[in-house]
Amino acid sequence: MSTAISPTAYNYKVVRQFAIMTVVWGILGMGLGVFIASQLVWPQLNLDLPWTTFGRLRPLHTNLVIFAFGGCALFATSYYVVQRTCQTRLISDSLAAFTFWGWQAVIVGALITLPMGYTTTKEYAELEWPIAILLAIVWVTYGLVFFGTIVKRKTKHIYVGNWFYGAFIVVTAMLHIVNHMSLPVSLFKSYSLYSGATDAMIQWWYGHNAVGFFLTTGFLGMMYYFVPKQAERPIYSYRLSIVHFWALITLYIWAGPHHLHYTALPDWAQSLGMAMSIILLAPSWGGMINGMMTLSGAWHKLRTDPILRFLVVSLAFYGMSTFEGPMMAIKTVNSLSHYTDWTIGHVHAGALGWVAMISIGALYHMIPKIYGRAQMHSIGLINAHFWLATIGTVLYIASMWVNGITQGLMWRAINDDGTLTYSFVEALVASHPGYIVRALGGAFFASGMLLMAYNVYRTVRASQPAEAEAAAQIVVVGAH
Repeated sequence: MSTAISPTAYNYKVVRQFAIMTVVWGILGMGLGVFIASQLVWPQLNLDLPWTTFGRLRPLHTNLVIFAFGGCALFATSYYVVQRTCQTRLISDSLAAFTFWGWQAVIVGALITLPMGYTTTKEYAELEWPIAILLAIVWVTYGLVFFGTIVKRKTKHIYVGNWFYGAFIVVTAMLHIVNHMSLPVSLFKSYSLYSGATDAMIQWWYGHNAVGFFLTTGFLGMMYYFVPKQAERPIYSYRLSIVHFWALITLYIWAGPHHLHYTALPDWAQSLGMAMSIILLAPSWGGMINGMMTLSGAWHKLRTDPILRFLVVSLAFYGMSTFEGPMMAIKTVNSLSHYTDWTIGHVHAGALGWVAMISIGALYHMIPKIYGRAQMHSIGLINAHFWLATIGTVLYIASMWVNGITQGLMWRAINDDGTLTYSFVEALVASHPGYIVRALGGAFFASGMLLMAYNVYRTVRASQPAEAEAAAQIVVVGAH
């Protein structure tokens, strides 16, 4: 027999809160990105004020797009996916609410302290110790909510998307806590517990896995749910998804040393990081192919479905950036690319092309469902957003590729007598046109987010959240 359980079976309130804040922080974080990109074109935009300089705003930009925009997208989708695939409500509404308000408090803390110059100086880990502790508390609570919900699931099976979300939650906690071990000397100043090359090694073990687990594994959880749902096709190969999971989490954690080629790090550690990075290509592409092949028999939907287009193009960028990363980890390639804009281009191939586009596609799929609507207010606006995002990403990446290779070649060019052919300033002048194109590409992408905000506003304004809750009835089949 079948039994319908209460109409408020799922907690969509916290999902709605995180979904809306994803859009809000996306606009702020990407808008700030366009501003600091413009500072490199027109240095006057630094405004001769300490808290508006590139050096202070750049870490704020990375924190807003990674942890505010990306983090809120991960919270929203993981809470949505874990409830629907486990067919049960989140284990605790109050703890889930704490993760929302606590996460927003962390982001507001970053907004205040980073422009003031309070920083650990560790990339992607700049937040000083009081905020870092709050972040850890929120994150552990997130883990309790997520895994507690899986424990009380009504289904026997744990869907593969939840494996990816789960690994991302566990490893991010480990990375954050270990890397942030420090000795506070005042309320907003601390010194790392580690020193020298050890500190650098632990920082890039963290830093690359902020990319590898926060910005890859979590979003693969998103991919494994939303691509099949939007394509209305089962995942191409469930077996491949399991191989993808175990290979990815086994290899990714070792890749950090490739950020430290030609430094004081022992050579064996550099070589190990390079080797693991190259092997990482296999599981990365296995996952990308699995997502792409899910569209077998559904490719025609791309003509009329811009949400599916977002999801599929994000997979293409995932494939491209996970080829580029291992290639740049090779020492001889790295000797040209290191410290150049090529690295910036590579990061944004992943950040804009993969992370942002799959998040946007997932939100467009999810928002009507959590607000009781059949679809978003305007499919035309989604289509316009898709083209702004795609063109913006291509302009950004291409300009940074050209700049990066130009810089690498100019910096290593030497005259017959061994002196440098070009001064640093000459390389900077050669980079200027690329900075203009990069700012333009960023502006395209950020303007697409404004279209999204309007579309979401119109959808929410016409919504019936109570209907969404009612539609979330769960049917448990079995003998009673």
